[in-house]
Amino acid sequence: MTIEIGDLAPDFTLKNQHGEPTTLSELVSEGPVVVVFFPFAFTGVCTGEMREIRDNLGDLEDVGAQVVAISCDSTATLRTFADTENLTFPLLSDFWPHGATAQAYGVFNDVTGSAIRGTFVVDPERVVRWKIENGMPDARSFEDYRVALSGTA
Repeated sequence: MTIEIGDLAPDFTLKNQHGEPTTLSELVSEGPVVVVFFPFAFTGVCTGEMREIRDNLGDLEDVGAQVVAISCDSTATLRTFADTENLTFPLLSDFWPHGATAQAYGVFNDVTGSAIRGTFVVDPERVVRWKIENGMPDARSFEDYRVALSGTA
């Protein structure tokens, strides 16, 4: 099942890199949320994307948005990844049931057992307002996030 613009975003509760539960419906009550699925911690393209988010996080926060990044890695792996890369935003583990949240969003790759590069901007009513999906080797552009959150997408 693929989630499209205008659809209700599937709610989820996943543990962050510190083992704390994070729930989408609670996050969106504070403003829009950028939900970023990524395949694997510590891989080249994923590390580059997470660094770009880290380095430009203020741009998202300036418009009242939060970001959460989701992979099928374990919380322990995500904790080490966050610590190594100085990532201060939540990294959420979709480890078990394996990839259930990625599957609910239509961005799970059955062959690799990981998420593809899917990003969804979810508004306070939990409606998907923007999305992009890229294949495993194709990095997303942070500029696309800026445009989506500016309302000009």
